[in-house]
Amino acid sequence: MIVIGLIREGKIPADNRVALTPAQCRWILKNTDFKIFVQPSPTRSFDDREYERAGVVLQDDLTNCDLLLGIKEVPVDMLIAGKTYMFFSHTKKMQPYNQHLMQTMVEKKITLIDYECLEHADGQRIIGFGFFAGVVGAHNGIMAYGERTQQYRLGRVYQQKDYIELIHTYFGLKLPPIKVAVTGSGRVAHGILEIMNLMDIQEVEPEEYLHKDFSYPVYVQLKGATLYRHKESHSYSRSDFHANPKQYECLFKPYCAHTDILMNGVYWDSGIPALFDTEDVCSADFRIKTIADITDDAHGSVPINLGDCTIDNPVYGVDKITLQKTAPYLPSGIDVMAVGNLPNELPRDASRFFGEQLIKHVLADFEKGSVIIDKATILKQGKLTPVFGYLSAYAYGN
Repeated sequence: MIVIGLIREGKIPADNRVALTPAQCRWILKNTDFKIFVQPSPTRSFDDREYERAGVVLQDDLTNCDLLLGIKEVPVDMLIAGKTYMFFSHTKKMQPYNQHLMQTMVEKKITLIDYECLEHADGQRIIGFGFFAGVVGAHNGIMAYGERTQQYRLGRVYQQKDYIELIHTYFGLKLPPIKVAVTGSGRVAHGILEIMNLMDIQEVEPEEYLHKDFSYPVYVQLKGATLYRHKESHSYSRSDFHANPKQYECLFKPYCAHTDILMNGVYWDSGIPALFDTEDVCSADFRIKTIADITDDAHGSVPINLGDCTIDNPVYGVDKITLQKTAPYLPSGIDVMAVGNLPNELPRDASRFFGEQLIKHVLADFEKGSVIIDKATILKQGKLTPVFGYLSAYAYGN
C-alpha cells in the first residue's frame, strides 16, 4: 500500500491549486489501494471540510507518507528528510533562485520527481497546467488591449466562480478588427485557441495574415515549422531544433508589422532565438501594442519581458525607447502581461484537470515503477540520476 500526503503549499505568495481534488481523493480511496492524508491549509481553493467530507484524514504530520504531492517549490524548512516528493521544482534549467532548494534536497537525501519532466515517449509532457495558463493568459491579453484602447471592457477571470461562468461573460462581446498572433502548439497554445474561438476571433493562414486587412478580429497560429528554420538548410526538424537551437533562426519578425496582440505560448530555453530583438520595438513598423507572454520567461522568447507581474496587477508597460518598466497603457509603451501563476485565477478547474492526468498517467506507474517515472526523477535519495548528471555543479556545489 502506498501512502500519499498532500502537502500544504508554503511558497509565498501562496498557491491555491491542489494536486488532487477532494472528489479525486474519494475516487482513489474507493478504487485503489492508496491511502491519503492531507495537511490542513487555509489557502487552498478546496477547503479542509471538502476533504473531510470526501473521507480524507487531515493531519499536520506527514512523516508516515511514502509520496508527498505539492504544486510549487517546497520551502527548505518544510522539507522532510528521506521522503519522495512530486512538485514543480524549477531546477532542470539550473535556475539560480532554486539552487539552495536543490542543495538542501541533496543534503536531506530526498527523492525528487518533477512534474515538468514527466513525458510520453515522444517527448510530449504528460501533466501540467498549461491549458488553463493559456485560457487565463489569452483573456488577460485581450483585456489589456481593451484597457489600452478603451474600445471594450473585460472583467477579471478570478472574479468568476469557474470556467463555465467565465465563458458566459463573453456573450455579447464585440471586438474590433484586431490581429492576434498566437505562437506555440502545446497545451498553452490550446488554451489560447480556446479563448480565440469563444471570443469569435477567426483563424486565418499566415499568408492572409501578412497581406490582408480584415473587418473582423482574426488570429494566426504560428507553430515550430512556421516560426523557425535552420540557418543553412532552411528546413525544420523538431528534434534537431531542440537539440541544436542555436543553428536556427526565428521567422517571426515580419509579423511584428501586422500584429496588434502577441499571445506567446511557445516553449523557450537558453539558445532558442527570441521572437524579435529589443531594438525592433522602437521601429515605426512595430505594430504590437499588447504582449501576453504566457510561457513567461524573463528576457526569453519575448526579450522585453522584464519579469513577473502578479494576478492583482498583471500588466506593466515597457518604454519603446528606454526599454524600462513603466505604468501600463502609456502611448510611449508596449503593454506586457507576464504572470507566473496564471492558472491560480481558475484554481478549481485547473486542479481538476491536473489531478485527472496525475491519476491516469502517473500514480499507477509510481506504484509499479516505470521508465516515465525514472526519467522524471531528478534526485534519488539525494543523488542526481544519470539523466540529470549535467546538474552536478548546481546540485553539489562542486
